[in-house]
Amino acid sequence: MRHGKKFNHLGRKTAHRKAMLANMSCSLIEHKRINTTEAKAKALRKFVEPLITKSKNDTTHNRRVVFSYLRDKYAVTELFKEISVKIADRPGGYLRIIKLGNRQGDNAPMAMIEFVDYNEIYNPNGKKAKKSTRRGRKKAAKTETVADVAETTEAPENSEE
Repeated sequence: MRHGKKFNHLGRKTAHRKAMLANMSCSLIEHKRINTTEAKAKALRKFVEPLITKSKNDTTHNRRVVFSYLRDKYAVTELFKEISVKIADRPGGYLRIIKLGNRQGDNAPMAMIEFVDYNEIYNPNGKKAKKSTRRGRKKAAKTETVADVAETTEAPENSEE
């Protein structure tokens, strides 16, 4: 039975699991994407996303709280200076997990976990792409109305002469 099992223990004792997630978080912050197993990626997302939310508000207390989880000065500095600026307007969902298939040796399901805002392939500028498609449709409608208005303004001028 799974009574009271709120998160995946990943087959490790508490200290080992916390150290592993802290190290994986530091690697993710440094490299912006890492490859790992699906279970670890899902556990890492639950571990890191609250820390990213804390990094949006740069106070001494928040830095100390995040440092208590990550235990790496460089990762905390990177998180508060660069990553928090880039994801400032995002209300959540900072990480993306992409399934990669199974590992050759033990057939474990693998996944790549990455920051959503640092992937230029998936969304080079997602907001601009949406606006450009909408803009194109509206322009077509506007050009017809402008042409109709131009014809109506020219028609009375020709009739007066």
